[in-house]
Amino acid sequence: MDMGLPDHPKAAVRPGRVISTFLYRRPTVLLLSLLLPPLLWFGIVYVGALLSLLWQGAYTFDDFTMTVLPDLTTANLVALFNPANYDIILRTLAMAVAVTLASALLAFPLAWYMARYTSGRWKAFFYIAVMMPMWASYIVKAYAWTLLLAHDGVMQWFLQHLGLQPALQAVLAVPGIGGSTLSTSHLGRFLVFVYIWLPFMILPIQASLERLPPSLMMASADLGARPGQTFRHVVLPLAVPGIAAGSIFTFSLTLGDFIVPQLVGPPGYFIGSMVYAQQGAIGNMPMAAAFTLVPMVLIALYLTLAKRLGAFDAL
Repeated sequence: MDMGLPDHPKAAVRPGRVISTFLYRRPTVLLLSLLLPPLLWFGIVYVGALLSLLWQGAYTFDDFTMTVLPDLTTANLVALFNPANYDIILRTLAMAVAVTLASALLAFPLAWYMARYTSGRWKAFFYIAVMMPMWASYIVKAYAWTLLLAHDGVMQWFLQHLGLQPALQAVLAVPGIGGSTLSTSHLGRFLVFVYIWLPFMILPIQASLERLPPSLMMASADLGARPGQTFRHVVLPLAVPGIAAGSIFTFSLTLGDFIVPQLVGPPGYFIGSMVYAQQGAIGNMPMAAAFTLVPMVLIALYLTLAKRLGAFDAL
């Protein structure tokens, strides 16, 4: 009698094991398989739609029939340099730069205190306090500011009781600021922009200052540098990436906003509101597409500058 062990059939090869072994030995294929679906979605939906929009900027708009004709022209791009449109571009750019500078000046002291003098629960409190306005609806905040800046609003009442009403009227009388009240002036519009985008500046600066070694400031003091010199030559250069990172948000968000210019400030178009008006009210999609090219170019140039300042390292 044969006492040998029976032959076992060869174990079946599992397809999942073959695939996992193949991907393990080829990590590049694994990475591509993970990135391909979101890249396809990004390329088709976002980039494709954006390119389609820009392509429509070369179409012709018939003012008589109010229809878009697929006749290619450069008239829309040339129209951007008309005095009225050029004034809109400069007004929006000036506001974006002013909001960015003011946000940086206001954000730096708070970010410095959060990074250097808080810990534990107090640090968590400041984080929540900074981010809490971001949790509220953008529309609600914009409408709330229209009430605060109104003629009989809280802001004017507060200034009257402080005796600052004459100074406010003098400021509002300056050419370029305009308006009889804060709610109808560029100053009021500027205040709303700074309030809404300020958290986007505080957090990157705070993250940048968190990485600042205290030993550098101690070494600067040991070498005889005064606090002002330490700030200029040690703290500020190392905080520039955080400031540049925050400025990307404040600059780009102000540049494309169209709600605040409609709710607060004197009548006058910004780039975002011009795109909205051309596309929604008039139906002139080619001109709206041409206007979208302006913030894209400005933001691309700004991102190039921010990259040189190390902004992407602080994000």
